Amino acid sequence: MVAASPRIERLRQHALDANVMGSRSVEGELSWLEGWRENRNASSNMVRRAAAKAYMHSHSTPVIDADELLVGKPCYRTLSDAEQEQLADYKRGYADMGPLLTGQASHMAIDYEKLLALGIDGVKEEIVHYRQGLTLEDPEDMEKDDFYQACLISLDGVLAYAQHYAELALEQAASCTDATRKRELLEIGETLQVVPQKPAQTFRQALQSIQFVTFCLEGLYQLGRPDRYLIEFYRRDLAQGRITPESAQELIDCLCVLFNEYTRIGLAVGLMVGGRDSQGNDITNELSYLFIESIGHTRLSYPGIGMCCTPDTPRDILERSYSLLSEGLSHPALFNDEVITEGLKGYGLPIQDACQYIHSTCVEITPIANSAVWVASPYLNLVQLLLDMLGIPSLDEPNAPITAPQQFADWETFKAEYRRRLGEKIKRNAIEQNHWQMNRYYMGGDPLVSCFVNDCLSRGKDIDCGGARYNWIMPSFVGLSNLADSFMTIKQLVFEERRTTLSELVDSLRDDFGSNPQLYLQIRNHVAKYGNDDDNVDSMLMEITSWITEETGKLETYRGDRFIPSLFCWVMHERLGTNTAATPDGRRSGFPLGDGSGPAQGREANGPTASILSSTKWKHSPFIGGIAVNLKFSKALLGKKSQENMHALVKTFMERGGFELQVNVVDRETLLKARENPEEYRDLVVRVGGYSDYFIHLSPAMQEEVIARTGHAL
Repeated sequence: MVAASPRIERLRQHALDANVMGSRSVEGELSWLEGWRENRNASSNMVRRAAAKAYMHSHSTPVIDADELLVGKPCYRTLSDAEQEQLADYKRGYADMGPLLTGQASHMAIDYEKLLALGIDGVKEEIVHYRQGLTLEDPEDMEKDDFYQACLISLDGVLAYAQHYAELALEQAASCTDATRKRELLEIGETLQVVPQKPAQTFRQALQSIQFVTFCLEGLYQLGRPDRYLIEFYRRDLAQGRITPESAQELIDCLCVLFNEYTRIGLAVGLMVGGRDSQGNDITNELSYLFIESIGHTRLSYPGIGMCCTPDTPRDILERSYSLLSEGLSHPALFNDEVITEGLKGYGLPIQDACQYIHSTCVEITPIANSAVWVASPYLNLVQLLLDMLGIPSLDEPNAPITAPQQFADWETFKAEYRRRLGEKIKRNAIEQNHWQMNRYYMGGDPLVSCFVNDCLSRGKDIDCGGARYNWIMPSFVGLSNLADSFMTIKQLVFEERRTTLSELVDSLRDDFGSNPQLYLQIRNHVAKYGNDDDNVDSMLMEITSWITEETGKLETYRGDRFIPSLFCWVMHERLGTNTAATPDGRRSGFPLGDGSGPAQGREANGPTASILSSTKWKHSPFIGGIAVNLKFSKALLGKKSQENMHALVKTFMERGGFELQVNVVDRETLLKARENPEEYRDLVVRVGGYSDYFIHLSPAMQEEVIARTGHAL
């Protein structure tokens, strides 16, 4: 394959050296708060928010660095002493204005096809058309008009920002002495004089338009399916000689590097390629290959690229994906297009929407262009719920009273009590999330995003007020494998074999097995563990996951939509595990919980195939909120037939209904060296709990969790 261009190598290094990933632009914060103050007499909270954001955009400093062909990123300049004092004053004033917004935003992809087809001017014309049909004596129409005004203000802010960028590019070109760079700067300026204001006409204009608007949205917004909505621009430019595959690849690489200039470390943004269209055709095309190739060119954490796999996905793009993974890169993640589409259709989506989805940061599935879905809201610690039953409080509640465990006559009674508590906990969490949605209804508003989400404009409702087509809330359940293995321990050792009592087990958990090492060894060595194709323990997963889907299915969101479950953890397996005492599966106190819905760390004793078989015995399609199954392979154990074996493993996973598979190929020795000498491994990226991150930026506990995962041979 063609190597990355020297330009991309320099841009990549700049993204690593700049050390801005994770920073917040204090200039942007200052100008937003200034805009908030300047618009205190706005007609509504929503209009005031729109005006503050537009003020920020029109007062932010544009930044164009050397080598960039696509632009749009924060200015990270240091504030003057006077500005810092002003910022502090504004923050105090803003804090006095009322409660902060709760709940969630972003985690979705806007309607990029609309942006490219209409441009911002076309969207403004659509808004003007809707306003003309309003009767302002009607209170409902008054609210709609207020929303439309906020939309227009927001869009004008983006146009002002784009104009500042165009002016800077032309200004830099005028003083540039390098002829090649001068031409590049002129093209940047000319491009921004067209997009995002007007419809895109070329591949480059299309890339710049989606990049600039995504940057202006501010949040974890995904690029959706660019191989679908950019392909005609690419083919037309190729036919007319405006681009070559090589120049298109470089532009795509520039786009991908830019994500790393404004996405905070520990979060995730991305895009997907492949999959089927609404007629059932696999749409893998030329751009699918170029986006996959960008993974090897940029070798950075962002964007997280997902490969949507179907039985018709071309073998060569899969082989290239395996090749990239075998090099130690953490992308692409492999998604089962058929299972996800089936799951979306099962929740009532028409095929036109069901085939257009995005993994909204990690593995959470949201419908492109139609979503106000809240992902991972909230994370629920499945094993702490079990410990609560046993009278063992969370470690972050040191003063909680110590209570004796409830006694149970048999395993079925024990299990029934857990399910009852699970249902109650899910319901309590749902009530809290609904209160947060109500908060955003009255206090929130994001009209810029709403301009590009169906059906906000046609309904005259902001995304925070229920204007979007889909308004799910998707709680995520963490520690699934730990719970199943814990159930197996209690069922086998307490109720069947009677090797210990529930009270003795609880005493051992409270002191992290220190007083009863023999019981710890029995648990670790005598009790079957999930991930080894053992039906006894795997059946626990089937039962637990059915409980989760049934209980979440009983509830309704404040906006009148569904609760939909997920089984991934982002970094929450470490955060929740830190506060979780020892558990009946043999997990030690404070250690991270299982890293997804696959086996807990280091428990696969029978190889990757057995792990895959266990992970696919239960139905994945209802868990549209996301499922992450991690597999770690040792580089040292890769052989000549590794790629062929990888394909067989992925094929088995997909055919058995697996949702998503993410692969890390890295040696334990490399991870240990990176922990000891982090500066030498700044670009070492690993899969965590559904997303990728830089190993050296993980917490010590998370680093240990990644190291502890079983390293399979291929």
